[in-house]
Amino acid sequence: MPDILKQVKLLKKSDFYFELPEELIAQTPLEKRDSSRLLHLNKLTGEMEHRHFYDLVDYLHEGDCMVFNDSRVLPARLIGARPSGGSVELVLLRDLGEGRWECLSRPGRKTKPGTEILFGDGELKATVEAVAEGGNRIVRFDYEGIFLEVLERLGKMPLPPYIKEELQDGERYQTVYSREIGSAAAPTAGLHFTKELMEEIAAKGVKLCFVTLHVGLGTFRPVKAENIEDHEMHSEFCMVPEETSRIVTETKRKGGRVIAVGTTSCRTLESFALEDGSLPVTSGWTNIFIYPGYKFKCIDALVTNFHLPESTLIMLVSALAGREHILNAYNEAVRQRYRFFSFGDAMFIE
Repeated sequence: MPDILKQVKLLKKSDFYFELPEELIAQTPLEKRDSSRLLHLNKLTGEMEHRHFYDLVDYLHEGDCMVFNDSRVLPARLIGARPSGGSVELVLLRDLGEGRWECLSRPGRKTKPGTEILFGDGELKATVEAVAEGGNRIVRFDYEGIFLEVLERLGKMPLPPYIKEELQDGERYQTVYSREIGSAAAPTAGLHFTKELMEEIAAKGVKLCFVTLHVGLGTFRPVKAENIEDHEMHSEFCMVPEETSRIVTETKRKGGRVIAVGTTSCRTLESFALEDGSLPVTSGWTNIFIYPGYKFKCIDALVTNFHLPESTLIMLVSALAGREHILNAYNEAVRQRYRFFSFGDAMFIE
């Protein structure tokens, strides 16, 4: 056992690097959500199969349950102007209450405390109140009506930094089952599901249930520490409702599999599950960091996208399937010209 712990401690950020040609980073979603490719990975043997996402149902069994993250992305990117001229972009990160938000701002030098910004012909006004730790801005908004409705009219989707193309249909960066507004980024593994596919899965005797984790932009924050244990995870708010608690707990008790849809669902379940895999009704903040050596309490399988080299997400999937199996699968995906990241293809690890 001490040898295993020693090996885990020796893991470096560079141990999770792989070569990714830039042209494999998907810039736009496919026309049909479930027509993306699916790489099936056996986490014990490392064996792989190449399928399409609509084939996922073939790998599921009666008595399994699938857990989805129903968080909905806030149209949190606002482009406005200072009264004296010059455009300013704000990305809403955290609601501080009473019309105040922590925001990213560009260009930072133009958003000093006291700066006023107008959006949509003055329908929405913002005043920069302070500079927060890390350079983010504390901004107070003034508006009439309901803030979320104003955002729906004026805001844009805060797409990840590696997506350079403008999204034509904002709903393509939302899952078909999204309902709880609060994320700064989509739980992208869920983007492959259609309502029809979910109905087909349920008809096979698989229980579908939901958690909520509001994804923060910290999900894109790179790991800077070479020793991965020195990396500090961002905190995200999540909720486990009563129905999900019951379904997951019953599934574990009866010997079925708990399948997380996406790393956000996985992190929620593993944050709150008890040692026997049962799941209480709860809500709270999590900064769980899952990397090789972690012992999973709840999930047995995972639907996920292909993640950035040296990211906390590739470390998470390596904890589930083993670092060598994951890197072999990723290198095979590159050879087979899979599409990577948010609008890319998917993996099913079981």
